Amino acid sequence: MYKKILFLFISVCSFAQEIMMKEIKSEHFLGKIQRVENFPSNYVKPRNVDVWLPENYSPEKKYSVLYMHDGQMLFDATTTWNKQEWQVDDVVTKLVAENKIEDVIVVGVWNIPTIRHLDLFPQKAFDLLPKQEKEKMIEQAKAINLDLTKINSDNYLKFIVEEVKPFVDKQFSTYSDAAHTAVMGSSMGGLISMYAICEYPEIFSKAACLSTHWIGLKDVENNPMPNAFFTYMQKKLPNPDTHKIYFDFGTETLDAFYVKYEDNVNQILAEKGFTEKNAKNLKFEGTDHSENSWQKRIHIPLEFMFGK
Repeated sequence: MYKKILFLFISVCSFAQEIMMKEIKSEHFLGKIQRVENFPSNYVKPRNVDVWLPENYSPEKKYSVLYMHDGQMLFDATTTWNKQEWQVDDVVTKLVAENKIEDVIVVGVWNIPTIRHLDLFPQKAFDLLPKQEKEKMIEQAKAINLDLTKINSDNYLKFIVEEVKPFVDKQFSTYSDAAHTAVMGSSMGGLISMYAICEYPEIFSKAACLSTHWIGLKDVENNPMPNAFFTYMQKKLPNPDTHKIYFDFGTETLDAFYVKYEDNVNQILAEKGFTEKNAKNLKFEGTDHSENSWQKRIHIPLEFMFGK
């Protein structure tokens, strides 16, 4: 019995040691970041998780929480692969100072490039494909060294909902209810944000999906994946009375492939009872598929989700 108790104590202590935060400050972003390196998980490969706090963060008040994908691209262009960033810290700080949005902290979940697509590809939408179409997609993916039989998005969402969120709510002064919890991402991050609010409407009441990658892999003739995503949305979009969802798209580079699905998205939102009050699908003419483009417009979904 003593050995079992000792083993349990050591296990708990070891886990606690793993969930250690490191404070990151830099002249390249406002506020500060509390980083958990290689956040341990029972569901996904460990990866960094950043919790951005505003400069005037105080445990004496409560904060809404925005969960964002591709966390390493959010705050500091000097460390990103393409030297671009969302500038989330600047935009949130400005909007709060102007009293346009409520107080927000941002949780940036880093991606792992080699498995990003598998983590963010909505599993249940893929499973809606007929067997022949699914096999065809799997073969197409092999050409770009991607194994779609290993889609892990359900576990990725469990990682956020069951492991990251409880940790954040315990460590920081947050509103833990769905009304104050949102999720946002771009491209594949847009798909997984849509998937998150559909799979966990009791956790997320708001989702922002920028440049949503409706084509799944690449734009090919008779691509079955967009319709699979739309069928999934028709079945699973949450109650519009208690949820908000934002979509957008540009018209250049990869975003050009999304334009033809504009009407499909609008139709589904209308059929599910969403109006301009709780849903948007905005077109940004002349903008491309990049952090620079998303940075210029993130104030719009931020105000839509957290506006006063």
